Amino acid sequence: MSYQKRTAMSLAAAVAGSVVLMAAPAAHAAVVDVNYSCKTPIGKKAAVSPIDITSVKSGSGYKLTMSFKKGVSSSPLALGKGAMNPSAVLKVGGADSGTVAVSGPSNSAEIPANTPIQISDLSGTYTPKASGKVTFTASILTIKAMGTTTTCTPTNSPKPSLELTVTGSGGGSSSGGTTNTSSDSGGSLPKTGPLDSAVALGTLGGTVLLTGAAGVLWLTRRNQRV
Repeated sequence: MSYQKRTAMSLAAAVAGSVVLMAAPAAHAAVVDVNYSCKTPIGKKAAVSPIDITSVKSGSGYKLTMSFKKGVSSSPLALGKGAMNPSAVLKVGGADSGTVAVSGPSNSAEIPANTPIQISDLSGTYTPKASGKVTFTASILTIKAMGTTTTCTPTNSPKPSLELTVTGSGGGSSSGGTTNTSSDSGGSLPKTGPLDSAVALGTLGGTVLLTGAAGVLWLTRRNQRV
């Protein structure tokens, strides 16, 4: 194999390695059964629902979506369209701490009396303030309907439904369900997440490749002159 072909193959392999660095941040999700004990206007009720939490990178943070695979609690009266409003809290653990508030739309159709209430997907935004593996676990669920409030609390110490590897800004958390996104000394929001680090590494890799390619061309031309 000629020297020029070996050089081209080496450059192609290095570029491929840089592309791998651009991959999305590591995330691990699992559907977890949550045993809810609900305090309703007519007494206590219990329900089990598998909970799924997913994430999508959004700016300096992540949009989290909490999905209920089964209905929880019930109402002795039919709930008309738009009568029920759900919200919940996700507990943050691992390298970070705090909570994330998530909420969703009201019911799009009537819910018959004495039937499990199907909760719509609930979403909220999380902005890392620490770096490392961060977990998200289902916590208190609140259902407001017809002037009443039902509070459902997990009783089985559920495991996390989502784990993310993140890079934090180092700021403090706020009570509104999202963490602090104050700007740095340069007046711009700090970039967070492994994806940003991957971009920087990819850029550095590209610079090294260009430098190496220039050296190869210089040596080739020098050999030709000799």
